[in-house]
Order: sequence, then C-alpha cells, then structure tokens
Amino acid sequence: MKALRNYLDKIKPNFEPGGRFQAFGSVFEGIETFLFVPDSTSKSGVHIHDSIDSKRVISFVIIALLPALLFGMYNIGYQNAAYAGQLETTSHLSMFVYGFLQMLPKIVVSYAVGLSIEFAWAQWKKEEIQEGYLATGILIPLVIPVNCPLWCLALACAFSVIFCKEIFGGTGMNFINPALAARAFLFFSYPTMMSGDKCWVATDQILGLGHNLPDATTAATPLALAAQGATAQIDTCAAIVGLIPGSMGETSVIAIAIGALLLLWTGIASWKIITSVFAGGALTALLFNQIGMSPLDVVDHLVLGGFAFGAVFMATDPVTAARTECGKWVYGFLIGIVAVVVRVMNPGYPEGMMLAILLMNVCAPLIDWCVVQRNISRRLNRLKK
Repeated sequence: MKALRNYLDKIKPNFEPGGRFQAFGSVFEGIETFLFVPDSTSKSGVHIHDSIDSKRVISFVIIALLPALLFGMYNIGYQNAAYAGQLETTSHLSMFVYGFLQMLPKIVVSYAVGLSIEFAWAQWKKEEIQEGYLATGILIPLVIPVNCPLWCLALACAFSVIFCKEIFGGTGMNFINPALAARAFLFFSYPTMMSGDKCWVATDQILGLGHNLPDATTAATPLALAAQGATAQIDTCAAIVGLIPGSMGETSVIAIAIGALLLLWTGIASWKIITSVFAGGALTALLFNQIGMSPLDVVDHLVLGGFAFGAVFMATDPVTAARTECGKWVYGFLIGIVAVVVRVMNPGYPEGMMLAILLMNVCAPLIDWCVVQRNISRRLNRLKK
C-alpha cells in the first residue's frame, strides 16, 4: 500500500489544475479517496449532518448487506432446484454458485451503468465523484426479481442516478431513496417484469449448473398468495429463514436482522425508525386482522415481502428519512401503517413497503418542520410565562 501511495503522489500533479490530465481530475480523486482515507473528509453544506466520513458509512452499509446478498444467492439456486423437484440431488454449494452466477451480471450492470453516469456527471460539472452509488448499486439488484432483464435494470439505474440524485445535487441532496425509485420505475414501467408468477424463479442453466425449467413455470410470492386468498400455502417459518420466492435480497428475515445489528451497533441506522416501522405495521396488521379485512396475522405481515428489508435498509437512509428525534418516531410509524394499508386495501399492490417509504420520503421534511415548530412554540410559551 505504501508503494501504491507513493505512485499516486507521483502522478497526482498531472491531474491537478494545469496538469496534462486535469480534465480527469475528478476521476483520479475518486479512485484515490476510494483506496485511501482523505485528509479532509467533508466540506460545508446543507447536507452535512455528521462528522463521520461518508465512505465509512457506505462501507458499513455494504458489509451489513452481505448476509442478505449471500443468502439471496443461495435462495436463487434453492428455488430453481425446488421447482425442478431436484432438492435432494442438488448440493448446497451448487445452489449457491448457481445463484452467484445469476446475481453477478445484475451487480455488474448496476455498478457499470450507475458509476459511469456518476463519473461522467462529475467530469461535466467539474465536481468530486460522490460515493453514494456504491451502496445504491448493490441495493437495486437486491430489490428486483431474479428474472428481471439486464436492459430493464440498466434503464432503472440510469433513471435513479440522473432523475433522483444528480439533478438535485448528487449524494446527500436527493429527497427520495434512489434504490427504491429505481424499483418503482421498473414496477410502473414494466409491471410484468416485476410482478406476477413468472419472475421469481430462475429457469435456465448456467455453465451446467442449475436446472432448465419449463417456460410456463410459475411461483407466486406469499403476499401474492395472500392476495388470492391462498393463505394455507404460506409457511411462516420458511419466510423467516428466507426459503421462499421473492426479490433477491428481501426474503430472509434472519439475514436482514444480522445486517440490522451491525447498522445499529455502528450507529448508522436509527433504532427509533426501525422500531417505529415495525410498531406501526404490527398495530395496523392487528387491527385489520381483528376486523376480518386481512387473513394474515401480525407476524406474517412483518416477515413477508420487503417489510423487514425496507425497515432496516431503506427507511433508515439518513438522507431521505426524518432527522429530528421525535420526527423519526412519526416517520417510521407512518411507514408501517401505510405499508400494511396498501397491502390490505389494494390487492393490486400486495407489496406496499416501497410505496410507503417513498411517500414518507416526500413527507419527511414536513414532519421535521412540524416537530421544529412545535418545539419553538413550546419555548415561546415558556418565555411568556
């Protein structure tokens, strides 16, 4: 590393103003700060809310996502073997490798498209390359079905970076979660690629691994089964473990919980938001179950679909979430309520977590404003006394 540091110091003048490659200064800076911690980690701006280096934050987020990512790879192979009727003859290692080969192209496309746009935008604006997409680039593949075409994924990544981040000022200035915005773009633009019964199980062999399944193979998610009234087919224990059809990184509550512990231990995620999301969802689910509007019990609502993944990795995004301490409780509680309401009241959207978080992203500034104004009013009233 010392030799690499010396080499970078040697060529750095070429990329500074007046150097031969000054036009690529932001590219050099991005590579340098990725390899080594910079001397100055932040600049003043309205989006700076903590002294911690953003690269450090994103590194911890990526590490926290690894359990869900690795289990998602295994589950891809598991579902393929299960629907081929070959679970007993397929090894766990081959399932994992098959899932890895299915997931790898999506991760590569996500990073290639997103980072290319980030680099090009930084060059055009003559700004530093922002590292926010390092987390977004792995989140997007985790929240889409395994059969989502690569060209759809590329369009979603481009939409996310350009229209949800860069036009608002880049990382730290976006008002909605870019990964969820990419998922919403795919959901409403190409609904057959994101929902239904044919997008959840990989059907083709890769390098001799996996099993070729008929094109007519269908696999409904547990939430889709619930919307159809087939709740008897839902296995809650399998949902907690994660061995069910679903988006590639959202199925295992156990893997998500491991990531949540890391985020809470490092202080990156707010325990108030996570707790209030589950509280709001549980109370709403209990209400609907008691009045007979939902056949799912409280536990099923909390462990199925993207509820747990959204509560841990999406709702806690420090840029798009509420920032006041009281506001975090309100913000998370409303996410839990809206997610379950959408699931129950609109069978066309059995997965309501995405819409709930995006809606509350928009409302987060208003929630913070109301909390601040309430505190100001209370202080003024104390002065008057």
